[in-house]
Amino acid sequence: MKLTLNRLEFQNFRNYHQLKLSDIGSLTIFVGPNAVGKTNIIEGMQLLTAQTSFRHPKIDHLIYQGEQMARITAEVSDEQRRLDFEIQLAPKTKRHLLNGKAKKIIDLKGILPSVVFTPDDLSLIKGSSSGRRRMLDELGVQLTPNYYQILKDYEKVIHHKNTLLKDNATDSLLDSLDDLVITCGTQLIWYRVTLFQKLILKAREIYQNVSGNKEVFSAKYYLSWDQVSEGYNEISEIDKFELREKITNNLAYYRDQEKQRGYSLIGPHADKIEFYLDDNQVSIFGSQGQQRSLVLALKLAEVELIQETLNQSPLFLLDDVMSELDKDRRKALLELVRDDVQTCITTAHMSYFDQETINQADVIQLPQSNNDEMESNAL
Repeated sequence: MKLTLNRLEFQNFRNYHQLKLSDIGSLTIFVGPNAVGKTNIIEGMQLLTAQTSFRHPKIDHLIYQGEQMARITAEVSDEQRRLDFEIQLAPKTKRHLLNGKAKKIIDLKGILPSVVFTPDDLSLIKGSSSGRRRMLDELGVQLTPNYYQILKDYEKVIHHKNTLLKDNATDSLLDSLDDLVITCGTQLIWYRVTLFQKLILKAREIYQNVSGNKEVFSAKYYLSWDQVSEGYNEISEIDKFELREKITNNLAYYRDQEKQRGYSLIGPHADKIEFYLDDNQVSIFGSQGQQRSLVLALKLAEVELIQETLNQSPLFLLDDVMSELDKDRRKALLELVRDDVQTCITTAHMSYFDQETINQADVIQLPQSNNDEMESNAL
């Protein structure tokens, strides 16, 4: 059975005093002018399903100006069960509930995962490696609770270590933190590279179909201490014991440099990921069309990997990306929509869609102003 999102409600969330959407089908298109709040709907859906936001906002920014708290609720169901998701937002606090009971984020991961595609993702190829690492981590935490736990543990350890480095801590204190860096870092790299390899294999095949080009897509994962080696690719074997030994040795080797600079140099937080077409680095030599085809392939690969791993289709959330893609890439994207993946799309213009897509969609027209209560109205 596949869970789907049926109903969504906002109270004092972003620019909405109240929003009720009850017509969320297998394909829903939200149409409205710029600045009407289309992106806020996508963000609210992602907060409920992935427990994160692609905007990475402060909690206070999610609450309607002048209000003390906000609430997002959703009904999710399949043929056998119904689940009620809820998020309560107050200044500097966020509370998740499932069927009325408070839950930790780790308990909600993967129930109904989501994949978000926004115009900002089109800079994924040319941007820094931090964005590419984040892409993998945000996917990984939805696939397994262990990934989420080790990522959070590692982030805490590195934050603490950086504080000690800035405060000129003793070597004995740094040694105790490095023991944790070794344990958490080894596991995080192993999780991330394993996921990286699976994702790239799927994206390579999709890229060929999307681009229609003959060039071969590949990628490499470079470790923080060896940015010029061959790195891990989609067929590299990962020896966890060897990896742990390398982290241990390099932490000792770079200790003095870390103390001089006042921050951590070694660990998965500083690893790099690069994409290639026919062995040419896409961020440097790739055309705009190649880069957009590659990002599209990566997003579609995320959807396929979630389906394969969890036996559950993710909610596919597309925020105003149709205007950024040409006709062929829009067609490739919409073919997935017709492949039993619940999809929500925001757009300012219906001209990006062919008649077949419009006929199968629930089209919801958003009004110019959302100051008053609004209920969905499928056209």
